[in-house]
Amino acid sequence: MRTFNIHILTALLLAPLAATATTADKAGIVTSHSQGLHGYIGFGIEKLPPQGGYNAGMGFYAAVWPLVDQPLANFQIGLPATWILPDNSDNKDQPLAPEGTRARKWKERGPTWGSVFQTIEGGLGYWAGNHFRYGPPKFSMNGTPQCYDYEVSSPGWGFFHSNEALPDNRLGIAQLSNRLLIPPDALPFQGNPNGEFLGYTWMALPFTDPTAGDPPTGDQSWTCFLSAANFKGPIAYYIPETWSKIGKLFNYPFIYGRGLDARPGSMGGGAMEIGLVPRFDASDAQGTVYSKLPKLQWPVDAEGRAFLVQDVTYYSKKALYDVFKAWRNGGPACSGRFDKKGAFKPKLNTHTTRFDQAGKKMIGVERAFDTRIFDGNVWGLQWTGSDLSGKGLFPQYYKHAGEERVAIPSTAVPAETKLLTQEFKLAKMGVPYTSPTVGAWAKPGPKLGPFTTKLVDGSVVTYAWYRFVDQPSFQQCNWSAEKKEKLQAFVVKLHANWPIDRDYMALPTRGKLVALDPALLVTPPRGLEAGYVPIVTHQEVRAPDLSRIVTPEMLSGRYQHDPKKNNWHEGELKQEGDKQSPRYRWTNQAGVSWALSSDLAHARLLCAKGSPYFNKETGSSFIIEMQPTFGAAKPAIAGFHFNGGFYKRIGDR
Repeated sequence: MRTFNIHILTALLLAPLAATATTADKAGIVTSHSQGLHGYIGFGIEKLPPQGGYNAGMGFYAAVWPLVDQPLANFQIGLPATWILPDNSDNKDQPLAPEGTRARKWKERGPTWGSVFQTIEGGLGYWAGNHFRYGPPKFSMNGTPQCYDYEVSSPGWGFFHSNEALPDNRLGIAQLSNRLLIPPDALPFQGNPNGEFLGYTWMALPFTDPTAGDPPTGDQSWTCFLSAANFKGPIAYYIPETWSKIGKLFNYPFIYGRGLDARPGSMGGGAMEIGLVPRFDASDAQGTVYSKLPKLQWPVDAEGRAFLVQDVTYYSKKALYDVFKAWRNGGPACSGRFDKKGAFKPKLNTHTTRFDQAGKKMIGVERAFDTRIFDGNVWGLQWTGSDLSGKGLFPQYYKHAGEERVAIPSTAVPAETKLLTQEFKLAKMGVPYTSPTVGAWAKPGPKLGPFTTKLVDGSVVTYAWYRFVDQPSFQQCNWSAEKKEKLQAFVVKLHANWPIDRDYMALPTRGKLVALDPALLVTPPRGLEAGYVPIVTHQEVRAPDLSRIVTPEMLSGRYQHDPKKNNWHEGELKQEGDKQSPRYRWTNQAGVSWALSSDLAHARLLCAKGSPYFNKETGSSFIIEMQPTFGAAKPAIAGFHFNGGFYKRIGDR
């Protein structure tokens, strides 16, 4: 009996030690997660004058800066932007989202589903679906015409969800500018902007008359104007039928006349929408868990102020709609400048943002910074000089305390967590955006092209010149020849009278304008100066010519798949043959070997005959990736892409 008690006592004494050992063993095991940060850093406005009719347009100047210092994978944050909805405030209880639409399943949006019926969104930002990231943000339009069943963000594509162009019957944006390309991966900027401003305004304009057909369609073409250092003016608009056709499609007459084609715009303030941010978790020797976020940065002055949005303005039809319609109907040409008589600048307001991490409340961020309305009715952020982060930086580290995540300085993160040295995965270049060679893209088809240009994000854009009414987006519209010709003739006049250096928006009160990537700017070919527009048909990153850069010695070495799962995932690449006709041999740890021929002009090695991957649709080549070079650094091999994976160079032979 005494022996039994001693055994029990020994076990009881050792149990805490075993638990401690288990906890200590888990220290420094870093796990990767999403939902690192969520919240809306925003501003509101005072109530608009009820009799002013300030519901025909809205715009402002937003700061452009690199929120992250390198392009991150699985990352999405919108810079300051706004939302425009059709004003259906008269409807208190009837569903606007038809049965069968995606949004109708979101019961919390009932009983009207007005907030998810139709929207104009977009703006500046980083989006998880971007194919070609390059550092700074990009600008994109976006609209949801059918209760979030799909989105329309360029004259050919949706909001980065698909490589392929939208189906012909879902195209919705008409390219208006004959001087600016609108690529599917959004508009990049020149250089490395750091707080310069981009102005953009959505204005409802009557390019066409309303119709009483089935479905009835209003005359509001919501048009996007930009104000940048090297481009000013309208770039594109949503065709009214984009909004009206949902009622007929779902046989739901109740929503006739309730879309953005016919209703006034309902427009509030704006916000930075934080949607997708990766994080790392790890524990210390005592089992306490800590989190790390990517470095997020804002442009601040010496006083810790980040000026993000200024000159927020709402417009009535007196600003442009009325004179635009008169011009279209044969009256005198209008300049396109927004008339101050139809403009109203409301006072802005703001509140402290509530952030969460995977649904857990984040505590202490407000010690680092808070939202502010600065002199001049400018919205932004004010850093307070706490120990949590430097000026202009979002706190990166958090201690898990029950149901809360408490912000802490980096000096409070235990070294054994290994979080301090952990780096987030970078985004890789995506696959091409493609468009069909049949249907609306081919009939009537382009007048001239294709042409190509290389953008600052590394992609090559292919485009062709279409007669304005012959562009793909219009081909679904069952318009008469008379209606088409009337619109075509008016756009010819608009192209002839509205230059790209006119201040359609009033200039910003403070700061400088940002410049768009100059490669986006085009000049119409001779004979197509007015009435024709450039339509992007393709966007891709083309393989660089490495034949004058890469030597056989640089390629030879050991490579490992990330992550390594079997012996096929690590091997050695050796040179064979002579310098005149170099060949290579790959041998993996499983003992399987095959030859490859050199095609460095297209940045690849081709699996030769006899290889298990010879002439396969996928995996038939090693696509070489170079390390980024800075200054006088010599070019070096980062690894190669093969059979859907990346093999990182891990050493010489």
